[in-house]
Amino acid sequence: MKILLPVDGSAVSLEAVRFAIRMAKDGLETSVVLANVQETATLYELVVAHDPQVIEQVSAAAGTHTLEPAEALLKEAGISYECEVASGDPAHTLIDILERFGCDLVVMGASGTSTLRSALLGSVSNEVLHSASVPVMIVKLDETLVLDASE
Repeated sequence: MKILLPVDGSAVSLEAVRFAIRMAKDGLETSVVLANVQETATLYELVVAHDPQVIEQVSAAAGTHTLEPAEALLKEAGISYECEVASGDPAHTLIDILERFGCDLVVMGASGTSTLRSALLGSVSNEVLHSASVPVMIVKLDETLVLDASE
């Protein structure tokens, strides 16, 4: 089973990676597509940079850097993976990656935004959940672990 794992550098996105690793260790034959989506440059960034290629290079480097902790977890677990760094609207771009790589499942973290904020602004996980043609598993971060770690 090919799993799309969107990674944004947050603790909950790494928890989704750990969840996919647990599924593989429990016997699910798995390969993974790690994905990071960088938002497109603003007009201000384009004007200041003077060179769109510089912005693309910086964006790609930032995405690659964001994927490194997830890559380390997958390497340690012995799970094969591919990486994709893209730019654009996160939800739509993730759907494009999902289809292009032929993934069977999406495992992603939920940001935990409030109901009101999610209703007004939408969330990436919510949009992917409703737009994907394959099952989407939403992983939440155990808040008690976060509190224990900060003490």
